[in-house]
Amino acid sequence: MKLAVLASLLASAAAFAPSPRLATKTSLSAFENELGAQEPLGFYDPLGLLDDADEARFNRLRYVELKHGRISQLAFLGQIVTRAGIHLPGNIDLAGDSFDSYPDGAAALFGPDAIPAEGLGQIILFIGLLELFVMKDVTGEGEFPGDFRNGALDFGWDTFGEKTKLQKRAIELNNGRAAMMGILGLMMHEQIEGNPVIGLFLDYN
Repeated sequence: MKLAVLASLLASAAAFAPSPRLATKTSLSAFENELGAQEPLGFYDPLGLLDDADEARFNRLRYVELKHGRISQLAFLGQIVTRAGIHLPGNIDLAGDSFDSYPDGAAALFGPDAIPAEGLGQIILFIGLLELFVMKDVTGEGEFPGDFRNGALDFGWDTFGEKTKLQKRAIELNNGRAAMMGILGLMMHEQIEGNPVIGLFLDYN
């Protein structure tokens, strides 16, 4: 079931990737100095996804990588927060079931104690609406793949120099990569019977 969730994230990220611009074939060496090709691995493409790729394909893959990283960072943070005992106040439904009455992690979505199917459907619908209308380059003014400011959410970005911008983009990229490995590890560890998911915060039963 966890694989189904992961596959759906991959599919959604790919499905709403921006339309590629006019493409020309580019040699592999053209990507070896791109953002993200850094120590200790340098340019790392073991599956050959960029073999004979053009700039449009590279931008699309970078866009997907960024989106997966952002989703994973939110997922990892959600794991830590809820397993620390922090939940939304109030009830999740009209029947009076509180948010903290449901299990943490993937068990909240799948299994005998999961939230109702209607609730899961609402979550999927909300994510779909974000994909279609919000989390995209609506204005066409994005400076790079994954730039969703759309002339509104700037947070002082335009006041940064080019070096600072590259540094901050590299930080986000690396944090996203770490979060993808982290949330995958938590999802796998959650399936190991009798082992703690995040032992720092609770005694796992």
